[in-house]
Amino acid sequence: MHTLRERKKQRTRDALLRAAVELFTSRGYDGTTVDAITEAVDVSQRTFFRYFTGKDEVALGLVEMTVTRFVEEVRARPAHEAPLEALRRAVVDGWYSINEVVESVVPVELYLRMYRVIEETPVLLAAHLRRSAEVEEDVARVIAEREGLDADADPRPRLAVAVFGGAMRAAERRWSTGEDLDPEEIRLLTARYLDGLGPALLGDWREPGADHGA
Repeated sequence: MHTLRERKKQRTRDALLRAAVELFTSRGYDGTTVDAITEAVDVSQRTFFRYFTGKDEVALGLVEMTVTRFVEEVRARPAHEAPLEALRRAVVDGWYSINEVVESVVPVELYLRMYRVIEETPVLLAAHLRRSAEVEEDVARVIAEREGLDADADPRPRLAVAVFGGAMRAAERRWSTGEDLDPEEIRLLTARYLDGLGPALLGDWREPGADHGA
């Protein structure tokens, strides 16, 4: 049970995050200041810096929330699932659970627009990719633990997570540059990319009867 003080702090943090996302998606990252965010919530800069280290952290706040839930979903997958299947299902089957985390702060459509801002802003994209590398390491260790392996001695957990992460990045780039921001369409697109991993890695890409000679 959260105390009244904890709930109040969470409401303040969510309000700052919501205001920041609304401003970033309407004015752009460079066009938004910390002052504008605090004015929108009617709090001081001191209060803002109690919750976030700066503009970049608040800009990536929603992504961090979804990442945390994704890792929880991976941990919760049944032990009998193969590693890549567990990762896939953590995203595809856990899609609505992950979206609930976002919707506790903003509509999913606004989150998706914020993702475009991240993709289009070099400083944010660099920070996002750095964080993604850290998350891949965390997930690789979760997978190693599930399989009873030593992640530092056996390369398979990191390889599996790297392949999965590459497919997710490809899907993210695809939908972040498209026009359709419907969450269900994005879920289906992501599933198609993840389902294409096997054929992409092991299949013959050329049409039957095509000339395979040099």
